[in-house]
Amino acid sequence: MTFLLALSRAIDAINVRIGRSVAWLILVAVLVSAINAIIRKLFDSSSNSWLELQWVLFAAVFLLCSPWTLMDNEHIRIDILSSRLRKRTRDGIDVFGHIFFLLPFTIVMLITSWPFFLNSYRINEQSLNAGGLPQWPAKMLVPLGFLVLFFQAISELIKRVAIMRGQLDDPNDRAGGHLASAEAEAARLLADVEATRLLADTQKS
Repeated sequence: MTFLLALSRAIDAINVRIGRSVAWLILVAVLVSAINAIIRKLFDSSSNSWLELQWVLFAAVFLLCSPWTLMDNEHIRIDILSSRLRKRTRDGIDVFGHIFFLLPFTIVMLITSWPFFLNSYRINEQSLNAGGLPQWPAKMLVPLGFLVLFFQAISELIKRVAIMRGQLDDPNDRAGGHLASAEAEAARLLADVEATRLLADTQKS
């Protein structure tokens, strides 16, 4: 198990680095969108390549940051149900879901998306839109994204089994999930509003 945990830490470190780097593409996409809008307004000129570049950047962020999202437990859950379950039950559901749903899904996507990319690359597929971008770089993101998600799924499975065996502390104890987090944030905001109101009343008096 020691080797598997070391493997899990290595996968986590790689995917965190990928996620943090790729996340900057959001800023690039915003800049591309802003520059495109300015040029269109000022010079009445635009290009489909600018629009398609925004789509590719968004796809890169969505696909390559998904393992980081999974690792930080920020993916969508039905918290109104999971928050009512015992922690061991939630861990068991995670293990079952990773083995029978997430891992098979990533494998299927890898098998089907690789020819999808390869065929596009071989013919140097171009956009159907005038002035658009080559299509194969965008299609390459699909197998690449599911490859890193596959390894992250393995990492999460290793960690969840180790947690259930008492060999690892849970860094993302979800007792309450996102619902509890949202309630805590709402309570904090209400406390801030109340403190501001009391301060204003004190200053008036």
